[in-house]
Amino acid sequence: MMPPEEESPDGDRDGGLVLLHGPKSGSTRKGCDPFAQTQRSKLQHRRARINQQINKEMRMRAGAENLFRATSNHKVKETVALELSYVNSNLQLLKEELEELNSSMDVYQNESESISVPMIPLGLKETKELDLLVPLKDFISEHYGEEGVLFEKEIKEFMELRQAMRTPSRNEAGLELLMEYYNQLYFLDSRFFPPTKTLGVFFHWYDSLTGVPSHQRALAFEKGSVLFNLGALHTQIGARQDRASLPGLNQAIDAFQKAAGAFNYLKENFSNAPSLDMSAASLTMLVRLMVAQVQECVFEKMTLLRAQYDFLARLQLAQEAARVEDVYSLVHQTMSQPHVKDYVPFSWTTMVQVKSEHFKALSHYFAAIALCDCPAPSDAELLEQEKAFLQFHVTMPEGPSLRVLLQDPEERRKLGKAHLKKAIMKHEEAMRIHGLCKILRKMDILQEVLSFAHKRSLSKYSEIDHEEDFFETGEAPDIHPKTHQKPEIKSPNFSQVKVTDLFHRLGPLSVFSAKNKWYPARRVHLMRGENGFGFTLRGDSPVLIAGVIPGGCAAEAGLKEGDYIISVNGKDCKWSKHAEVVQLLKSTGKEGVDIGVITLQGTECPKAVDRKAAVMSSGSGMLKSNKENSRKSLMNSKSSSTLLVWSKKSKRSKKSTYSGVPFTAVGDNEAMY
Repeated sequence: MMPPEEESPDGDRDGGLVLLHGPKSGSTRKGCDPFAQTQRSKLQHRRARINQQINKEMRMRAGAENLFRATSNHKVKETVALELSYVNSNLQLLKEELEELNSSMDVYQNESESISVPMIPLGLKETKELDLLVPLKDFISEHYGEEGVLFEKEIKEFMELRQAMRTPSRNEAGLELLMEYYNQLYFLDSRFFPPTKTLGVFFHWYDSLTGVPSHQRALAFEKGSVLFNLGALHTQIGARQDRASLPGLNQAIDAFQKAAGAFNYLKENFSNAPSLDMSAASLTMLVRLMVAQVQECVFEKMTLLRAQYDFLARLQLAQEAARVEDVYSLVHQTMSQPHVKDYVPFSWTTMVQVKSEHFKALSHYFAAIALCDCPAPSDAELLEQEKAFLQFHVTMPEGPSLRVLLQDPEERRKLGKAHLKKAIMKHEEAMRIHGLCKILRKMDILQEVLSFAHKRSLSKYSEIDHEEDFFETGEAPDIHPKTHQKPEIKSPNFSQVKVTDLFHRLGPLSVFSAKNKWYPARRVHLMRGENGFGFTLRGDSPVLIAGVIPGGCAAEAGLKEGDYIISVNGKDCKWSKHAEVVQLLKSTGKEGVDIGVITLQGTECPKAVDRKAAVMSSGSGMLKSNKENSRKSLMNSKSSSTLLVWSKKSKRSKKSTYSGVPFTAVGDNEAMY
């Protein structure tokens, strides 16, 4: 996985990705209209309002607690204690209201007339507005030595992008908007966040489920919160798909797998998060929940694909349902852990438990109809059915041998009846748990699904139950869980959305970054001597002075090995290619040339300079022609940058040799340019 590539403003690199905006134009992606009166936007507005109220109450509580500890006046202590009880009561009511919002799953479901079990989506984390204009301008002036006011357009463009990503649309464009902002944070981090100093701004975000505010100076908190919202948006997209159709199911599977990938990536790459929703325990729970919802979609996909139900197909459906029950049981265990139990909405825990019981019931139901509705196998089919049935149950059912069981209709009916009895018990348990949650009781579609499945099992049981049955129905063994499509955790593909560094005018990141320091820029006037300027060049963007001849024009003017050329005759050359700088130097006349250079701090190497100078001055004919040298320089100067998400390896560290233009090594009879 690759973070955004750094680009020259003059053109794209080959990446097969869409360029969102060029150097002179802003992002084409916008967020949703914050004033649009959709159900989802109303829900998000209510969430924002509750978050602000919780923040206010918590500040009041902190102040009251400080006063209670500080005062020794008993009357004041009593008054403060009474006030604290009011504040705590208000906080409890607000948290209950927020929990009800987080349980509003129906808002995010699809609007088709088909009946599907609702999925659990996440609401987006809310954030406060952030004014970066002054801090970034100050940093540009202090660190880069540029006029901060000249970068107001770029700063405002970044702030507009941040504002837009607060309200992403619930589709691919919304996902790309979050990705674009995340990728811009990579550049912001490299440009403005040195390892030993903070920018002095706080990033404020509210917990997705509790509304408790958190803030940090670290940009990692901003990145992590955006990643969380990326996962949350995937859950909303997955929940809205029409799962009665195969395309809708495939899209839902993809969305939930990507949601799991975003939360898993967040868990593996961020630690010590200040908010509970980004803690390792919560993210583990969310990853498992998304995987369970993928598995549920896989089961629904199997029911669509198996239009003609034969014996083996029904066994597969039973095992798929058992697999769904298995993963939801794991989610319920995770939600019941001490660090998660009091944090997760009760409606979520109940929904997961209901689904676990519901799918266990379905697994026994499909086992029953496989045994009761399908005819006994022929001799040709018997071996295949025996093989499948051997791996079907966790423990083999009591009674006759497997061959007799499969061939005897009465034995099949007895085992099918046992499976149906267990299915009915599990259906009733699912309905009982469902009835314990007030919020779930309001979800008519869930009630309808549970009721339909229960009635279907009862109907089948009454159909195969005979009045003359005097045997006691045995205990059906559990069904071995098995899936034909294992869920895949899809990590975010950040290179999918390519962006241009908004602050590219500051220069290439390999040199002009927050972690590098350099001495103040120097302007040097050079006159061309008989043997040229007296230095060699290598690389590009920016071009490096690789060597300086002692006693030459460059040395007398004060140029040193390791200087970077940032301008030639007033033309900015930070992004210039090797050949472009050479051409500018060639075009100088007798009046000479003004060269702007910078020297990185900590790169001075006097011994290396002397050693290289001695080698250079000892002979001529280093290159046969400057033209050939320039061509080699262009070929060798292109290097791929392998970036990790939080760090970047220097482009130059990957190249051991560079072509240069050794002006002083050219003989009197050769053309310098």
